[in-house]
Amino acid sequence: MCKKNIINRFALLAFILVSLAACVPVPPPPQQTMRIHNSSGVADRPLDYASHDPSTAVPDADPEGRIPALEALAQQDPRAAYDLGLRFFRGDGVRQDSYQAIKWMRDAAERGDLEAQKALGRFYLTGLEEMGPDPQEAEKWLKIAVSRGDKESEKLLKEASEVRKREIDYRRWRSYWHPRFYGYWHSGYPYRYHWRHGRWYY
Repeated sequence: MCKKNIINRFALLAFILVSLAACVPVPPPPQQTMRIHNSSGVADRPLDYASHDPSTAVPDADPEGRIPALEALAQQDPRAAYDLGLRFFRGDGVRQDSYQAIKWMRDAAERGDLEAQKALGRFYLTGLEEMGPDPQEAEKWLKIAVSRGDKESEKLLKEASEVRKREIDYRRWRSYWHPRFYGYWHSGYPYRYHWRHGRWYY
């Protein structure tokens, strides 16, 4: 009789534990993030995070609708997405927006555009505006570019590997890279698409 009571109690206890386990919420899958450095400190934000009002992303001084036309083209062609990322980075025809620059560059890179893969590697290596460097993410994109035979990416990949291996003072890193990086990207990389006769041409 005692054994029967003990078995029943264990069965009841097991039932209670299984019921409680079923009530525990399952955590959502981890979200991909990017690291942001600003006056408030360091924080991780979702990749699609934006600090601006999308309705103000395109200035009013675009009567021909060049930027909306380029955005529509970017949905179809990763080369146009690369151009759009570059324009958001430079503030060329749009308000400068590093989040949109990364978003469109990443979109082009994920669709196989070599120039975008290299650009993304460099963006993550040096940091972009308030986004600090992310050498691990830089290595990921630069390895892809190197595997496709890009010589410039080979040099950048070595730097990314070095940075990842040792602690870097972000302020010193930024003061070294900022003028070189921004000068290079503002003048060194040409657009693929050009506006003529009311439309974009490759």
